Amino acid sequence: MAKPKYIAKSGQPWAPAEVKQLKSMGGRVPTGVIGLKLQRPVAGVRAKAQEIGMSLKPVNKSPRSKLK
Repeated sequence: MAKPKYIAKSGQPWAPAEVKQLKSMGGRVPTGVIGLKLQRPVAGVRAKAQEIGMSLKPVNKSPRSKLK
């Protein structure tokens, strides 16, 4: 059985172009969508972000308490 398309590159080394794309999407795009676009599992995306010292937390959302 073939791997699903969204984890086609599971276990393969990251190409420099993929790391560049990850850096450009980080903090603005949900982790699940990054995984789909890069064809990598979400856990792999999170692991690579941590390895390169990058945060995937959204930067453009304010806390709910400040909305009142």
